[in-house]
Amino acid sequence: MGSSDKLFNRQTSLHQILGGGFVADVVLWRRKDVTVGILVVTLFAWVVFERSGYTLLSLVSSVFFLLFTILFIWAKSAEILNRPAPPLPHLYLSEEMVNEAACFIRSHINMLLSVSEDIALGKDTNMFVKVSGGLMLVAVIGGLADFLTLGYTSLVIVLTVPALYEKYEDQVDAYVLMAYRKLWQLYHKFDAVCVSKVQRLSLEKKKLS
Repeated sequence: MGSSDKLFNRQTSLHQILGGGFVADVVLWRRKDVTVGILVVTLFAWVVFERSGYTLLSLVSSVFFLLFTILFIWAKSAEILNRPAPPLPHLYLSEEMVNEAACFIRSHINMLLSVSEDIALGKDTNMFVKVSGGLMLVAVIGGLADFLTLGYTSLVIVLTVPALYEKYEDQVDAYVLMAYRKLWQLYHKFDAVCVSKVQRLSLEKKKLS
């Protein structure tokens, strides 16, 4: 993390790290109406899923079926009665948009593959510990909640934790950095006692053989 008093030794604000645009404004509650609207809509959707027994696939299919039926009847009625057709935008995915999305996905997948290769070859112990801890946490949380509840909870966390962190940034950074340094000291002690001992035993066995 470095010697700075900020997490990850960063020099930029949280708003800039999140992109500094509309998404950052929503996540950090600088557009409270949009943020509250997202939370209310997702809460309503979660309640509907939980109470109605619908699955995501069945609900999406039903909504699209209803939407297409309404638009089809509207268009046919407008044609018969000489009325304007439904005001639909031109639905088209440009090649530029596809290329940008492909480049974005490719860069992130390559980064993920590179990190995976380093872990698999034992090149990055710190990353192995972080990834293992993250996967264990996901496994524990996944065992406690279904996918829908987990998705809604994740959205609530995304829309609350960054805003709270920005509000209490100095206090959180101080406590997290203190805890990180203590964990790092424990890791070095473990590495010195256990890992070094295993390496010595391995070398002794090689010598004896």
